[in-house]
Amino acid sequence: MILYCCADLIFATRIRSTGEAIGVATRPVRSVERLRAALAEQPAGALIVDLEAGEAGMELIAAAARLDPPLRTLAFGPHVNVDAFEAARAAGASETMPRGRFADRLPDLLAGLDALPR
Repeated sequence: MILYCCADLIFATRIRSTGEAIGVATRPVRSVERLRAALAEQPAGALIVDLEAGEAGMELIAAAARLDPPLRTLAFGPHVNVDAFEAARAAGASETMPRGRFADRLPDLLAGLDALPR
């Protein structure tokens, strides 16, 4: 299962529908409490965070990094938002990428993240 937090409904729908199409379970989380609840129900391969989710997204990244073992986190956002990429890495994101590259690679990313050991 891949957990995700998106500020943009279009990207949230795209993650969910791409996951369905390739057989990867996805689930939205919008708070640290929802993250913990989702992980208590089922292990996850990774967390995807839209950097436009603001403080909630950064809190999710930091919470995922504090788990034992840490949950792999992929943060994406507008390529011009260099400060957000740096903040995500500082909060503990495993990987960051521009929104366009994320969108282009979404099926491969979901399949690869789902295959990570839990």
